Amino acid sequence: MRTDKPSGVLFDVDGTLVDTTYLHTVSWWEALRQSDQPVPMAVVHRSIGMGSDKLLDHLLGPERDRDADSKLRDAHDTLYAEYWERLTPLPRAADLLRACAERGLRVVLATSASEPEVGALRRALAADDVIDTITSSADAEQSKPAPDILVAALEQSGLAAERVVFVGDSVWDVVAAGTLDIPCVGLTCGGTSRGELAGAGAVAVYDDPAALLGELADSPLTRPRG
Repeated sequence: MRTDKPSGVLFDVDGTLVDTTYLHTVSWWEALRQSDQPVPMAVVHRSIGMGSDKLLDHLLGPERDRDADSKLRDAHDTLYAEYWERLTPLPRAADLLRACAERGLRVVLATSASEPEVGALRRALAADDVIDTITSSADAEQSKPAPDILVAALEQSGLAAERVVFVGDSVWDVVAAGTLDIPCVGLTCGGTSRGELAGAGAVAVYDDPAALLGELADSPLTRPRG
């Protein structure tokens, strides 16, 4: 049935559009090492995509002494900020956003990065001319895998869940989208395998933004919903 409701694409940013997953991994690894709570880097990487609260629960256990959490977050943020001026978009990320906009889709960045980080990510992408809405950590009470940031993105953009697709790079993105019955397209450029993303429920998986752009016409992003 045809509808006049607008359609759109919600994009995760870290690891999906901008090449930051391993920068966050190294920053958390070093913050934990400095606090004498070392965690293997591979284990840290599997947690990237969660918010800091859930990430620390996952890495250190929910029964830990939480008094040091703010110090750990501050250490991560300070270490990660050293990379801001060198952030690099993933292949053809801005072109993908522009191609979606050219097809009449609202382009929404559903990120739970802090507002200063969002500024650095936007500068790296250089695609503000086609971005309709951008969220930040201030817009969500709970972080992924809770769907709060996606709910905020829908509310701020005026889009309905049944009229959007989410693009992300982590299992946590797929889980958050699934909570709202939003199809999630997975990208492996954040370091999560095709099998893991598909196993979590991704409706399609591509290598990176360039690969998705190359198959955009036949992808879930441009198939009518609602």
